[in-house]
Amino acid sequence: MQTEAVLREIRMEAAAQLREKLLPFWRGLRDDARGGYIGLVDFDLARDAEAVRGCILNSRILWFFARAAECLGDASLLAEADHAYDMLCRMIDPENGGVYWSMNADGTVADSTKHTYNQAFAIYALAAYAQARPCPGALEKAFALMRIIEGRCRDEGGYLEAFTADWRPESNEKLSENGVMATRTMNTLLHVLEAYTGLYEASRDPGVRERLLEILSIWERFIYNPERRRQEVFFDHEYRTLIDLHSYGHDIETSWLCDHTLEVLDDPALTARIRPKLMALAEETLRRAYTPKGFMNECERGVNDTKRVWWVQAEALLGFLNAWQKTGEERYLDAAAHQWAYIRDVLCDPRPGSEWFWSVSEDGRPDGQPFVEPWKCPYHNGRMVFEIMRRC
Repeated sequence: MQTEAVLREIRMEAAAQLREKLLPFWRGLRDDARGGYIGLVDFDLARDAEAVRGCILNSRILWFFARAAECLGDASLLAEADHAYDMLCRMIDPENGGVYWSMNADGTVADSTKHTYNQAFAIYALAAYAQARPCPGALEKAFALMRIIEGRCRDEGGYLEAFTADWRPESNEKLSENGVMATRTMNTLLHVLEAYTGLYEASRDPGVRERLLEILSIWERFIYNPERRRQEVFFDHEYRTLIDLHSYGHDIETSWLCDHTLEVLDDPALTARIRPKLMALAEETLRRAYTPKGFMNECERGVNDTKRVWWVQAEALLGFLNAWQKTGEERYLDAAAHQWAYIRDVLCDPRPGSEWFWSVSEDGRPDGQPFVEPWKCPYHNGRMVFEIMRRC
């Protein structure tokens, strides 16, 4: 009974936050004059309608409203999804194909880079939109982007990263961090997996299933480190790791996101082989990164980054909730409940008309970063709420 009460309270509070905070905030950024959504809201909640509009941000907004419409049964939210879909169509290169990195507010191209990660998020959004509002054009665009990823963004070893507008390779500054320049990344592979999972859910296309099985094989052979019970993050072309980095946020995200792919594929032998590795990610991050006052960011060369980042907190809650559901171990449910309380009481900005802080220090002080910019979006916290409502 106590467990049921905990889950019921989390579900009710998360649903209220969706209706009362997240949806009003993101709806309020709609730009009817020029299309899309405003791309920058600073820490003081001032909006810059002239700011560059990231294509990843627009894809995530489209995904958010499409899923919210389904989750709440609220058809009015489809108008917001339609608005983001129209903008996404304008972000696709009509000559060379693929989604640009960013657009100016006036509709011209700001950054013409074609990144595999960006193509993946467009597929993810288009698949969700096609499920929320039957739209053959959306699925056609999603499959066209998948063909581009498979034809332009990979080699015999797996997925590559960054390209020019006409698909010549370029350096990967956009998905490289911590002083390295990566040829392959865990993050891009993870979100191609996520995108193809969404596309498979929307289409049940056998070709998409084949690609998912291949990605899981790459993950198992090259990304997961069984000795350290973690994922490696940045790689050269031959999957040699470039840095001693434990990304706590990505590990706990992978633990549930990849597990969802296993559920969709419904292959008992595959699940039996891979799920223990995913639960090892959850257990190791619980041991290393979790505290009752939030979840640490990462550990580089043995040094913890203790700031509490918005997306990492959301993924920690979902990862622990999933681990509890798969293992029955109450320590994971306790951690998920503490994560929710921390998000509600510390990470969520109490100011009217605001959203979640980008990050806060270990002692709970906000860092002053924007509430909206090309990476700050409604995808992680929105997805957290949708999953809570589905699972609890």
